[in-house]
Amino acid sequence: MPRYFIELAYKGTAYSGFQAQQNAHTIQAEVEKAIHILSGRMDTPIELTGSSRTDAGVHARQNYFHFDTAVPLHQWRGIQDEQHIMYKLNAILPADIVIKSVQPVGVEAHCRFDARSREYRYYVIQRKDPFLRDRAYYFPYRVDSDKMKEAAKVLMEYQDFTSFSKRNTQVKTFLCAISQSEWEVEGECLVYHVKANRFLRGMVRALTATMLQVGRGKLDLDGFRGVIEAKDCTKASFAVPPHGLFLDRVEYPEGYFGTFNHK
Repeated sequence: MPRYFIELAYKGTAYSGFQAQQNAHTIQAEVEKAIHILSGRMDTPIELTGSSRTDAGVHARQNYFHFDTAVPLHQWRGIQDEQHIMYKLNAILPADIVIKSVQPVGVEAHCRFDARSREYRYYVIQRKDPFLRDRAYYFPYRVDSDKMKEAAKVLMEYQDFTSFSKRNTQVKTFLCAISQSEWEVEGECLVYHVKANRFLRGMVRALTATMLQVGRGKLDLDGFRGVIEAKDCTKASFAVPPHGLFLDRVEYPEGYFGTFNHK
């Protein structure tokens, strides 16, 4: 059965998250609905598998789904190729979701398990800006950015991030390999940029919020290490909103999409 990867980007403001949920407006539900309309096979629903879940209100510049279909895309009514289906899907989808590519892959390909890393950016603005109100966190306090940069480096010394995971999660391990952790300046924004092989539920927002406490002088670097080593989520701060967070990139092994023999 043919398998396809869908690359997409979205503004998450109006959605209850990435993954389909009962009685909730989600990215997955919108994309599945568009595929069903286009395929004309409403009696045989196509289920999407997601690469990286994002919470309600969180945005993505790049994320992936994969799906299987008994009928190859070029045999769908009125469809010529993957480029054509991308155009058609974008015509159906709302303005805050865009399909960036549709690629055939082998049946063994898996958009979640094969991903090598994910990158997130969290945007903070310290001056009120109505044009960034739903894409960056307005934090009108003086911070010591040098201390925050030091805290970001400290994170790369650790692997267990239990303290930065929300409760009621079903993961089997809290170990993550962070390969990049730094504060940057992008225009008017102070941006936390982090890359790892995996992330826990709420982890990037918790890291950001706790480092902002370091920046305000409410927590020193020894105290920050203490939060990490406590392995207790009540010690970390989660007090930043979702709208400042972007899933920036999902990375696959080099040459990944060229390794499959498509027929």
